[in-house]
Amino acid sequence: MSFIVKNPLDKLPDILKKDLDSNLCVCNEVNKMEIIETIADGADTLEAVRRKTYATDGSGCCKRDVSRLIECIHGIDLGL
Repeated sequence: MSFIVKNPLDKLPDILKKDLDSNLCVCNEVNKMEIIETIADGADTLEAVRRKTYATDGSGCCKRDVSRLIECIHGIDLGL
């Protein structure tokens, strides 16, 4: 069940708050803050993030990082 999260940065550990303007998905040039905002707006799976941002749609090297953001913001374990 997806839900909107207010103040998603408050849910992240300090290490994940760094480099918010840097591309987390280098294949499709999607920056970390765009992914965080998408997750906060209700995307609670890798597929939902991919549909909205194209992140994880290239080589998939960012899947673990995107999963970690989902887990922190929504408080769920994706098992990756």
